[in-house]
Amino acid sequence: MMDGFQIKVPEISLPEMPDMPHWYMWSDTQFEIIKKYVEDFEASLDQEHEVGLMLTNFGQSILMQVTEIGYEKSVLMVFKGIVNGNPATLIQHINQLSFMLTAVPRSEPEKPKAKIGFRISEEV
Repeated sequence: MMDGFQIKVPEISLPEMPDMPHWYMWSDTQFEIIKKYVEDFEASLDQEHEVGLMLTNFGQSILMQVTEIGYEKSVLMVFKGIVNGNPATLIQHINQLSFMLTAVPRSEPEKPKAKIGFRISEEV
């Protein structure tokens, strides 16, 4: 109370707010979606084949035998593997993702078949 004034504050009831929408553009979400597709595709392959990515960038098509897929916070995807017999790493913004999953003959059929590793960035 101030000099005879009484300020009356109205009661306000706020409606329940739904959870904030999940942003499907972030690399962690894209990672989970890609992981599901790769694992499903990998499960459909026989013992003589492994997952390859046909990359459609750089003005040409490049085939990568994939060994690892990961992401860096918040919009970069990282693909590691072999291109033309050499180790390769593709770092790509999630807005530029465009590739085709394909079956390729295993590079070392005498060794046990290895699944693709999925790496989650520690900084996320």
